[in-house]
Amino acid sequence: MPRRRSLTARGIGALLAGLGCLIAANLVGAPILLYIGVLLIAVTAFAVIAVRVPRRSGTVARQISTDLLTVSETSRVTVRFSLRALRVPRALWRDVLPEAVTGDSAGEYPSETGQLSYLITGVRRGVWPIGPLVLRTVDPFGLAQREQAFGDTRTVTVVPEVFTLAPLTVKVGAAGGTAHTSSSRLGQGSDNLSPRRYVSGDSMRRIHWRATAHRGQLMVRQEEEESSPDALVILDRSASRWERPGDEADPAFETAVSMCASVAVHLVQEGYGVDVIDSAGTLLGTLRGHEDDRDGLLVALALTAPRGEARDVVTLVGGTPPGPLVYITGRIDEEDAARLRPAGAAAPLLFATALEPGAKDVAAQQGWRVADLGEDITEAWEDVLPDRVGLAPAEPQGRAR
Repeated sequence: MPRRRSLTARGIGALLAGLGCLIAANLVGAPILLYIGVLLIAVTAFAVIAVRVPRRSGTVARQISTDLLTVSETSRVTVRFSLRALRVPRALWRDVLPEAVTGDSAGEYPSETGQLSYLITGVRRGVWPIGPLVLRTVDPFGLAQREQAFGDTRTVTVVPEVFTLAPLTVKVGAAGGTAHTSSSRLGQGSDNLSPRRYVSGDSMRRIHWRATAHRGQLMVRQEEEESSPDALVILDRSASRWERPGDEADPAFETAVSMCASVAVHLVQEGYGVDVIDSAGTLLGTLRGHEDDRDGLLVALALTAPRGEARDVVTLVGGTPPGPLVYITGRIDEEDAARLRPAGAAAPLLFATALEPGAKDVAAQQGWRVADLGEDITEAWEDVLPDRVGLAPAEPQGRAR
């Protein structure tokens, strides 16, 4: 348990003044200065003993009101504690916060409530520790202080912000979204099927948590007959596309990650089954309308950073082209755009945070609907909608909720 004991600025001043009086008393022969110097040193020593002698121990537990904290979202942290042998005139508390979250996590130590509470706001994606609880006690004269940490840390997962996007105005893909997606599935998106027992080799993404809690053993959702997704979202995190490879704090990459989450959630609301992969082909999440799927994707995106190289889009798509294909990337030039082929997707949508001169026209010639991805994610999405790019809309369809 780390501890720090030290004199305050007032205590250091009192100690130096006491030593100065002792020296001056010997030089000028003034007994009064000797008495004052001894008194100042004695009081300072008493202050140090007052904060050092008490033995302090106890337990600290934290509870965060939300399991996943979204960037810009506010959540409440409640700290419950039981600390013994802490009887001093004044004490201050602070809960140590990472730079990834902000909050007023300090105040006067309450002697009776046994509970502290404060608000935090997500600032940066990732998994971050909160704590420990640090108590700073000060003696009655304000000459000495002691800082002591209690309890362990509690992690908070900050996930990318998800924006509400405008609905699609046309049906795209063989499935077409909404009810059309269910023709050849056993029903991964359906809650009517009974879950089955977990067997060795089942993906952990298939676990049905409610059924597991109810039956006391691991249960999984029914597998799909069809393996190809109705919609595919690709996040290009190859190092060559970003200004700060390996750094998830790159503002452009943060925007791309948020766009990825927003599009994936939006497409599943439109009725599509959605697979989300990175540019190397690594599966980040599969959305079939379950809340666990959404949370799993957001956690995966919270830990994503630019690295590695990108594979060809045709290779990533495989043999069966999806309906909507959304490719989110960073800086691309004409040569990069020429290599990006939609792979037969019914609705290929390309978002780039930095389009070099000519890159947009080349990508459009390849068949992409292209938008420059800036700070306004909703505006970029609207820029590629069919009615914004001059495509004739098909029959309107209801939005799946």
